[in-house]
Amino acid sequence: MNFPTTRMRRLRYNKILRNMIEDTHIRSSDLIYPIFVTEGTDVKEPIESMPGQFRYSIDHTILLCEELLSNNIKSIILFGIVKEKDDTGKISCSSKSIVPKTITYLKNKFKNELYIIADVCNCEYTKHGHCGTVIGNDVDNDSTLLTLAEQSLILAKSGADALAPSDMMDGRVGSIREILDKNKFEKIPIFPYSVKYSSAFYGPFRDAANSSPSFGSRKTYQMNFKNSDEAINEVRLDLNEGADIIIIKPAMSYLDIIYKIKERFNIPIIAYNVSGEYSMVKSASENNFISEMEIILEILHSIKRAGANAIISYHALEVAKFLKKNNV
Repeated sequence: MNFPTTRMRRLRYNKILRNMIEDTHIRSSDLIYPIFVTEGTDVKEPIESMPGQFRYSIDHTILLCEELLSNNIKSIILFGIVKEKDDTGKISCSSKSIVPKTITYLKNKFKNELYIIADVCNCEYTKHGHCGTVIGNDVDNDSTLLTLAEQSLILAKSGADALAPSDMMDGRVGSIREILDKNKFEKIPIFPYSVKYSSAFYGPFRDAANSSPSFGSRKTYQMNFKNSDEAINEVRLDLNEGADIIIIKPAMSYLDIIYKIKERFNIPIIAYNVSGEYSMVKSASENNFISEMEIILEILHSIKRAGANAIISYHALEVAKFLKKNNV
């Protein structure tokens, strides 16, 4: 291939031809919408650090899901916001906890029309804001597994379609798989956050969920952002314990990780386009520094191009509305 015999621009002059040979596409069915559900009724509370995002009570969550479905988004992931917390997160291990209650209402309303992924973690439910039981000023891995397994069983009983443990404890996939199978929930898939970096991109989420650690950091269990080979070992371990799809977060600064995991394992990947990535785009857009939808679409396509099959994104609804009206 040499110029002038080969001219790559020949394939770019005509819009129909450009569209014909595209190898990456975004569809509404690729998108998963994250929802913060909170206690009370008639609550739609703006999240200051995430313009356009809210904490929803169950009644408003139902209205939101109706809007999502009308715009061809059929998948959500739920995060619980509670007033009362404890030291271990065990408060989440009850059918009366906010996420199981929400799932029950949503399943009664939408049946199998809506695919519900439940985040499994303790940070939203602990007084100290860490993702598990603290012993000796550190999160104790094995005692945390017991809570995660119990929480997972409650979520499965409430009607969750999939479980997404986000805590990064060693052995959590195996513990959850074991308790699900023992209780005849062997059909419920597990989507662990196998690759979850200790990242500054989570700041707005922690504001939204009121889940910032009250001491120390999460660096003893979330991954060092300077590492890449470690991600391969994390994924391998989770697959061996029964993971069905793996989640990688953040997304934008970790496209190399998405690509590397896809190439190595050829498994379904969900990438999480996280809160800090969302808020940066919103902030720049509000200041007219960027063309918002063009930037969003470029980001999401880059995530798909790197190897993600689906994307959790706070942009999902606005993108779905745009796709409904435009041929992208």
